[in-house]
Amino acid sequence: MKLVKLVATAAVVLMPFAAIADEMPVGDAEAGEKVFKKCRACHVADEDVKKIGPSLMGVIGRQAGTWGEFNYSSAMREAGEGGLVWTPETLYEYLVKPREYIKGTRMAFPGLRRDQQRADVIAYLAQFSDPWPPEEDGEAAEGAAAEEEGAAMEEDGTAEGGEAASSD
Repeated sequence: MKLVKLVATAAVVLMPFAAIADEMPVGDAEAGEKVFKKCRACHVADEDVKKIGPSLMGVIGRQAGTWGEFNYSSAMREAGEGGLVWTPETLYEYLVKPREYIKGTRMAFPGLRRDQQRADVIAYLAQFSDPWPPEEDGEAAEGAAAEEEGAAMEEDGTAEGGEAASSD
């Protein structure tokens, strides 16, 4: 009986986190630009400059609390040092209620309660960030593919297409 209660409790506690990733709507960058107007008093996304808050240019993929010389709260710096990276998923969760997500943040914004607005503003921010998840480096990917091909040829003695590998 105790095991059933434990499993049920774990399911209730963990379910909202799974649901967030599964149910995050597809964002619209154009609509997100309109939503971002709520953020413009403190942030910019298309320039690497500080306003009241840090620039959000390149925010997706960035460790929390690490942009430039911005004076982050200790709570935000500690979140970053603890491994928080701004991905679309973490931003989606954070933007609901920033002060609850990171207790002690100085960000005064109350949050975006509507799922679609959060997804849209994230799509807008993504235009000014590197692709997420990070793409594999082109040269590294080519090198890995060549290594795999070489290993396959050594295993069966054939080149790509089934021809015997030449020993010339």
